[in-house]
Amino acid sequence: MSEPSDGLIFGCVLDGKGGARDLDWDGIDAWSSGDGVLWVHFDRTGDRADAWMREKSGIDPAAVETLLQPAGNRPRVERYGDALLVLLRGVNLNPGADPEDMVIVHIWVEATRIITLRRRNLRAGVRVKEALDRGDGPKDASGFLPALVDRLLEPMNSVLDDLDERVDDIGRRIFSDDYSVLRRELLGLRELAIDLRRHLSPQRDAMRRLPDIPTPWLSEDDRHFLREDAEQVARFVEDLDQARERATVFQDELSSRIAERTNRTIYVLTVLSALVLPAALLTGLFGINVAGMPWVKDESGFWFVLAGIPVLAVVEYLLLRWMRLL
Repeated sequence: MSEPSDGLIFGCVLDGKGGARDLDWDGIDAWSSGDGVLWVHFDRTGDRADAWMREKSGIDPAAVETLLQPAGNRPRVERYGDALLVLLRGVNLNPGADPEDMVIVHIWVEATRIITLRRRNLRAGVRVKEALDRGDGPKDASGFLPALVDRLLEPMNSVLDDLDERVDDIGRRIFSDDYSVLRRELLGLRELAIDLRRHLSPQRDAMRRLPDIPTPWLSEDDRHFLREDAEQVARFVEDLDQARERATVFQDELSSRIAERTNRTIYVLTVLSALVLPAALLTGLFGINVAGMPWVKDESGFWFVLAGIPVLAVVEYLLLRWMRLL
């Protein structure tokens, strides 16, 4: 779907049977509540969409400012009379985007009107519109919220499955692969889990509150579906906590193995240094130019010293074994 310059991505009127009739700007301006439930989907960076929200929507100015705010909003739910202002996040499925860079959608829902706004491409809204085009979409404002929320949450399952698989893969490779590579991968996975949880934790709280807000147009069946969605978000948060904890365990194990390998290397170097030390001392003594050095004029003196070096090494090795240092 091409990006509109005026901010209107699409507009439609729900027919109450799962379908919808498309509207342009003129149709939106001419709409009245008797025509059916209106749904307009805006790119909130569009100038005309901005002007329509401020001048023609009739929404509380404070709510309009929240709906048009470009960034920085946390997921939450607020009630304005019989209307709901809902801010939710979905996985960023845009090409080249990171999943943790989640897209926020701003939603205004009344009994006869729905307004959704986003800044970056959000597949969930388009998928709800595609369902309406097939005649299989929500029939009213009450059914719209669960339909949109379901499509917002669905991609999270694949993201969390991929996160779990990557953590499991590191757990299998921790006994064989390059430790430096694994440490970088573990750090990246922990940061991913932390970022996703930071976005989903307030969304969990908002979703739990949403079904219990007294709005006359929200049916009991749809409240039940929203509670199920809230539980799903809670499970997402729990899964992220588990993934982060497992990554922490693997990181601790990796650090332990790195420390063990380092200590083993230092131990080997220490033993080698200890074995070489007497020989180094001996050769150092024979290297000084002072009178009284033995075998200075004896042609076999070099061979005596050379033979004495391994003897010293063997004696020191046996001494270290006796002292239980080896």
